[in-house]
Amino acid sequence: MEKFTKLTGIAAPMPLVNIDTDMIIPKQFLKTIKRSGLGKNLFDEMRYDRDGNELPDFVLNQPAYRDAEILVAGDNFGCGSSREHAPWALLDFGIRCVISTSFADIFFNNCFKNGILPIVLPEEAVAVLMEDARKGSNARMTVDLEAQTVTSSDGQSFSFDVDPFKKHCLLNGLDDIGLTMEKSAAIDAFESKAQQERPWA
Repeated sequence: MEKFTKLTGIAAPMPLVNIDTDMIIPKQFLKTIKRSGLGKNLFDEMRYDRDGNELPDFVLNQPAYRDAEILVAGDNFGCGSSREHAPWALLDFGIRCVISTSFADIFFNNCFKNGILPIVLPEEAVAVLMEDARKGSNARMTVDLEAQTVTSSDGQSFSFDVDPFKKHCLLNGLDDIGLTMEKSAAIDAFESKAQQERPWA
């Protein structure tokens, strides 16, 4: 998993509330177990018409936001079913951070496990950042995980809370497999000892 330390990038405004995981990645794209290739279908029903043509009014289809790495969203982002494909699709598109007033619990935890930083901020702070995101590609936000701050393009800074363990994992690029591999020496020693003590097993 790629480390998340400090990100300065374009933020896309998406002021909708209750964006669920089926809106993030519709059910027909859940057939794969690969984490790559889902970005093209991120927000599929909002991005494309029935013939597969881009809808120009959708924010991520607009030239200013095609390379967005931060999403500023409305309340209760990631609600609905607990599909891990939702953060996979966001990450494959290039989104590394989502800012909202609240998240669904399962989606929130899945983000950390896949290298995305979900940030919860008060409504007033999200409103400021939403307005900043509307300025387009010339307005770049900075997310500093170590300092736990989000800074708008004009220098307004907001502090956010993050679980220390989840912060450690993101800073060091550790998903569940990475956390296990940190214990590889202990695991090898246990298996070696077990083989000596129980060679028949």
